Amino acid sequence: MPITPFLKSEKFDSQTSRVMGVAWEMPCLALPTGDCANDVKHAIANTIIVLTKAGERNPGASANGASAGLRNSKTRGGAGETFWK
Repeated sequence: MPITPFLKSEKFDSQTSRVMGVAWEMPCLALPTGDCANDVKHAIANTIIVLTKAGERNPGASANGASAGLRNSKTRGGAGETFWK
């Protein structure tokens, strides 16, 4: 599944969209839940969108940022907690 359904009305050039797609797939494939749930995919996509808007264009860095965001939400008792047991 591509990242495009999560972009809503956000517009990015084709190269940036491709990089975002690669960055989005990396943590989804690495999650211990296998084919991760939609709310996890949404959280990953949101983080990647925020990082891209801030200027990040490295898919590895974006993927790491999204994964770190999920791990950190567990330590704060956030939504990520249910996905990282």
